[in-house]
Amino acid sequence: MHYPFQPIDGQAEPHPLCIAPLCTYGWHNYPPAKRCMNKNILMALALALGGCASQPDVVEHEVGAFDLKLGTAPTRSMAQGLVNPTAAGTFRGGLDLTHAGGLYIGQWAPSMGILDGSQLELNSYVGYAQPRLDDTLGFELGVIRYSFPELENHDRHEYYAGINLAGSRLGGALRSAPGRTDGTLFLELGSVQPFDVGVRLKYASHSMDSPMYHPGGSVRVFNDWSLNLSRPLLGMELNLSYTDSSLSGDQCGVYSGLNAHCEGFFMFKAERQLF
Repeated sequence: MHYPFQPIDGQAEPHPLCIAPLCTYGWHNYPPAKRCMNKNILMALALALGGCASQPDVVEHEVGAFDLKLGTAPTRSMAQGLVNPTAAGTFRGGLDLTHAGGLYIGQWAPSMGILDGSQLELNSYVGYAQPRLDDTLGFELGVIRYSFPELENHDRHEYYAGINLAGSRLGGALRSAPGRTDGTLFLELGSVQPFDVGVRLKYASHSMDSPMYHPGGSVRVFNDWSLNLSRPLLGMELNLSYTDSSLSGDQCGVYSGLNAHCEGFFMFKAERQLF
């Protein structure tokens, strides 16, 4: 059988029904009857995708000067890995279209809103990326919109940029969501000599439109950060990380930043691949 979309090298031929859905962007502009019909179509496509677990996650096809990817897994991360489409649910799908000149556009649906308690979510993005060649500077910039067509006033936007030079990476993102604005900077220095230690830094600032109250007062602006050191040793990968924020005590009751812990926290991890 001939397939219009060929699998990525080394993967099996795709199931003929494994075509990722592209959802309607202007959902709120549709009347309820047509909105219901569109959702039924999305449900049918998602059920078709549900039978593709043993098939390749992504299929790829060249369309002129464009590279088109369809699949049930996200195919892109932005700003040197700082920005990623939302983690996937049970029923998901999306597409990514990249021009040879560096322009890209795509849409990813991490949740089709089929299961009880879930909502339809769409991540739509457009950007431009120039890869690093030899000693030249690589860079990227773009915007991603996280939209919830079935909910009002839940959409948010994230603007991002990143550069890559001589093994070091720098990324930045500014997210605007209802009630808050978050800005994040990411720096990876690669392997720092003479100790051959990998260094990664992340710093974020969070600003709320309205104060968040706790037993000792309120918080409207706070910052948090993380530091990760890594080094290979005797076949193992050693990692030491430290995270902290500008909040402490009762203030941690309203913490909602990028770290798992509000106050200072150290973690050491040693990993070795057995097979």
